[in-house]
Amino acid sequence: MDFQFGINYNNKSDEELMVFIIKGKEKAFNELYERYSKRLFLFFYQKLYQNNDKAQDLLQDLFLKVIEKAEAFDHTKNFSVWIYSIAYNMCKNEYRNNSIKADKTISLDLENVNKKTVPATIINIENNHSLFKKCLDIELEKLNKKHSLAFTLRHQDNLSIKEISDIMECSEGTVKSRLFYASKKLAVTLKKFNSDKY
Repeated sequence: MDFQFGINYNNKSDEELMVFIIKGKEKAFNELYERYSKRLFLFFYQKLYQNNDKAQDLLQDLFLKVIEKAEAFDHTKNFSVWIYSIAYNMCKNEYRNNSIKADKTISLDLENVNKKTVPATIINIENNHSLFKKCLDIELEKLNKKHSLAFTLRHQDNLSIKEISDIMECSEGTVKSRLFYASKKLAVTLKKFNSDKY
């Protein structure tokens, strides 16, 4: 369905969105990002030693590849398989680059990818530990104001990327960049909470 001021990308299939991305439609990319970013973060996190920083880095690189290789995608094929194949190869390259011999084979099992589960190392704002919240507040204060605000709006107020971009009067890409930066910094400064005892 087309709206007066543009296309409703929410109703488009992944494959249709890729066609729009090839045409330079930023909102189509944003829609794909919304659909896949969390589950692909989980994929990287599980495959690469539960390393939050590494998973965030590879997630950002992956979506850059989606843009760069958009024209190589056959829109008659399944997008989900295509993007997970790229993610899978990135994991294999990471093992190779680090000269790590993996005893376990990295398996690409699309059927068992949990689309809703988020790993414990992602900052969980719903965590009721007062110590965690106090430390989180302290670390958020140390961040650049714009990065801190983007993180708070996204993870505490549960606003969408689009809503945050409207509030902060910047592009959705800028919001994502700020969220990546804030998440990376917090993953390091709040590393002690990445434990079962918390």
